[in-house]
Amino acid sequence: MGKLIIVSAPSGSGKSTIINWLMQHEELKLAFSISCTSRPPRGNERDGVEYFFLSVEEFKERIERGEFLEYEEVYEGRFYGTLKSQVERQLADGQNVVFDVDVKGGCSLKNYFGDRALAIFIQPPSVEELRRRLEKRGTDSPEVINDRVEKAGYELTFAPRFDRVLVNDDLDTALAEALQMVTEFIEA
Repeated sequence: MGKLIIVSAPSGSGKSTIINWLMQHEELKLAFSISCTSRPPRGNERDGVEYFFLSVEEFKERIERGEFLEYEEVYEGRFYGTLKSQVERQLADGQNVVFDVDVKGGCSLKNYFGDRALAIFIQPPSVEELRRRLEKRGTDSPEVINDRVEKAGYELTFAPRFDRVLVNDDLDTALAEALQMVTEFIEA
């Protein structure tokens, strides 16, 4: 039976970089949790690979039946969520399931799985550094950056609800610490 790794962070904290680096360590037997969404596929996305693509109606029916571990309506009619059955299938296959979720989803998953899951919160060294990183990316307008920085202030209040807080002020150090945390949890 596999284990569960929950990773949450404000936008720009380095979460995707850290998760993608961990996924390259084959000895950890990590596999992404495949979420559901009600949005249409983008580019070369395939059903059951990047996401399970559901209609809004089907998503709502599955909510009614209690099939989700966590879900959120991110925008009106745009749902994202994690199916219990999919995670149980991955765990039964011996995979260590990685969740890349927002802070609310991370807390919901930790509450559901308890000690079976390691919840890691990746934190920027400061809100000012977070703003600098988002600006350096060059992918968002100043308004979007302001919104993300404001949201990050709120998200940072969730850090104490996670098992471990990883401050990403130096990427190489953060990668080494993340690898150590995950390895120790899986081997325990």
